Amino acid sequence: MIQAIDILAIGAHPDDVELGCGGALAALRERGKTFGILDLTRGEAGTRGTPEIRARESAEAARILGATFRTALDLGDGNLRTDRDAELQVIDVVRRARPRLVFAPHEKDRHPDHVRASRLSVSASFYAGLRSLVREEPAHRPQQVVFYLSSFVAEPSFLVDVTDVFDRKVASIRAYASQFYDPLSEEPRTFISSEEYFLGIEARAQTFGRLANVRHAEAFVSNAPPVLADPVAAFEGYEPEDPAPRAGSRYPR
Repeated sequence: MIQAIDILAIGAHPDDVELGCGGALAALRERGKTFGILDLTRGEAGTRGTPEIRARESAEAARILGATFRTALDLGDGNLRTDRDAELQVIDVVRRARPRLVFAPHEKDRHPDHVRASRLSVSASFYAGLRSLVREEPAHRPQQVVFYLSSFVAEPSFLVDVTDVFDRKVASIRAYASQFYDPLSEEPRTFISSEEYFLGIEARAQTFGRLANVRHAEAFVSNAPPVLADPVAAFEGYEPEDPAPRAGSRYPR
């Protein structure tokens, strides 16, 4: 059941959220924030598995991350709709969930559905705040839509340290056993089912982590820069004060 939450994470397909921002969601959950997940399609165009299998896998992944709810629309995997009806369906979810932030796919990606999902997330989040648009739920506009990265890399607006919850992110991805690397699987190999792709998940997190001098991080892009109430605290621990390793996720260079 859709409930009011702090963050609504939107993905074009089941597993997009886990790959792009699963660590940040788990880390924010540890800090007392709540989140829900909206999948815009059922993943029915996938080469491996079935929509029914993906539904079971996505429910388990949401449980691992600590989601308050997960819900799915049926906007067409492989040809994700962005028409007015699709906007209204996403608007209804935004108004019911009343998130403070929306996490959405970045607009530049190899998968056209991710590109469309990005545009749809932005338009629906804005239109959800129009009081003149009468729906069952009252108007609500999130404070901001911020974008997680999928296939391509962009200059981050901010990073989230996911070191302490990285194992949980990986576990949520492994919940999609039909989609990712399995040396015993006889299904066709896909872009995301190779061993190299799975190894790249940690490599990517380590690459972003190096920018912040933490072990693992996830990157986000925001059209509006976030305001830091305490920039001193934001960089605390980046440089070691003495040669001895310090407690916590940051480590000396």
